[in-house]
Amino acid sequence: MNNFKKIGLTALAASLVSVSAHAGEISVAGGASINVEGFSGEQLNAGKSYTMGNQLTFTGGGELDNGLTVAVSFVMDQADAAPSPFDSHSVTISSDAMGSLKFMGEGGSTAANAIDGSAAGDIWDKFDGLTNAMVLGSHGQATGDSNTATAGDNAFIYTSPELMEGLTLTASYAPQASTAETRASGTGFGVNYTGVEGLTLAYAKADIVNSTKALSGDQTVMEASYAYGPVTASYSKWESDVDTANKDMELTGMAISYTISDELSVTYGMEEADSENSTTDAEYESLSLSYVTGGMTITAGMHEAENANFGTASNQDFEKWTLGASFAF
Repeated sequence: MNNFKKIGLTALAASLVSVSAHAGEISVAGGASINVEGFSGEQLNAGKSYTMGNQLTFTGGGELDNGLTVAVSFVMDQADAAPSPFDSHSVTISSDAMGSLKFMGEGGSTAANAIDGSAAGDIWDKFDGLTNAMVLGSHGQATGDSNTATAGDNAFIYTSPELMEGLTLTASYAPQASTAETRASGTGFGVNYTGVEGLTLAYAKADIVNSTKALSGDQTVMEASYAYGPVTASYSKWESDVDTANKDMELTGMAISYTISDELSVTYGMEEADSENSTTDAEYESLSLSYVTGGMTITAGMHEAENANFGTASNQDFEKWTLGASFAF
């Protein structure tokens, strides 16, 4: 009897392996980076800071007999919080006729925050952790801590097929995580257009689902870019509107990029952050250079912040330089 059990289990295992191989395959892509940065500013002596990044992205999938394509993705990242080293895992079901439906177990996005990166590259984020900017003024937070419509875990985002040349729609859903008083579900929608050569337009709006109803609201994002020859001009604006007074924010970004060669490009960008809680705007500028060769990208930049926490004190002005090398394999 035992021999029959062994034979049966061996056959079952072989059949499972065969089915798995038939359904699709798993591929792995890696990335690593080495970065150094330095700050200067009144009452600030941050010195140089060295960091590294490394992650592996696992992707796999295949086409089912009914014509649907199913893909799975997850990231192994050393920087992710313990106890799990896995990050941004998702399953996507798609077809040419239906578009794609993506379920994000972690690292989800909404229709709004999928496009809410500033045209200038989120310069504010390079100064967000500075001690001086964090403690000054009545905000107690830097620009980047303002509310955005993040989806959290176990969220959905749908992208339609092309409805007409260059036109697609997006919709998102973030389920309720606890009681309706502290965290309701959130929805979002977006429109994307690329029907004119060189032109990209996007608009989206999504619910901000926060820890309390008073900090919840909605986020609206719009962006446009136009490429003509080696020059690309970009504009973006996002607004967050929440129920709590003096918590609304706006961020406007503009950038112009020039592609010198296939390997070398230079970008100038600027951002202006407007807080409902202040009559003074925070302003940011950046000049960056990128050189790509093979799987390696070298970047260098000079960045400047004025009135970083929406005040006019001299110790709210900062300068920062960055230098980095990233590798894809």
